[in-house]
Amino acid sequence: MTVTRGSWRRRGALIAAATAGVVGVGLSAVPAQAHTPKWTVSCDEVSVDLTAYGNGDNTVRVTVDGKDLLPLEHFQDKFSWSKKLDAHDKPLALQLIIDAHDEGYDKTLDETAPVCPTKPTPTPPASETPTPSATPSSEAPAPSASASTSVAPTSAAPAPSTSPANLAETGSSSSTPLIAGTAAVVILAGGGIVWATRKRRSAQH
Repeated sequence: MTVTRGSWRRRGALIAAATAGVVGVGLSAVPAQAHTPKWTVSCDEVSVDLTAYGNGDNTVRVTVDGKDLLPLEHFQDKFSWSKKLDAHDKPLALQLIIDAHDEGYDKTLDETAPVCPTKPTPTPPASETPTPSATPSSEAPAPSASASTSVAPTSAAPAPSTSPANLAETGSSSSTPLIAGTAAVVILAGGGIVWATRKRRSAQH
């Protein structure tokens, strides 16, 4: 019976040790599964999301091309942060540095922010420009054939008097002497006719 009791004691001790070992392994695995670092890097933004880091003194830092983008920041159980990146014409090297209170879970993660694609400049719609009317000719219109071939009036101006001096002296036209001569002839002829008639009458008596 003594031997039997001793063997049971040894068996119990082995079982207890194995159980403790399993529990210890499980407990040690919990922090590794609970510490969850997540970060996202795009061409124009970086974000960090840390959860389940316990209530110890943890720190986080983010650098871009070796310079601080997020200076050293203390946190306990969780931490969340995001920031827009400045415009850049070449890829940026970013680094996330996590210092956990349980030093076995410190992390240093590297990412690259690519260059953002250039957005094409939208082309404004073509405006419909009305077709201008034909430009009027600046040349003066050619004169019509009738105007260019018109003949000067042919009616002759009245001939000037051949004796302007007479007009100045008598105040009448140059035909006045002719009329006066004709009248004298008529008077003389009439007088002759009257004289001849009287002579015949006297001869008959």
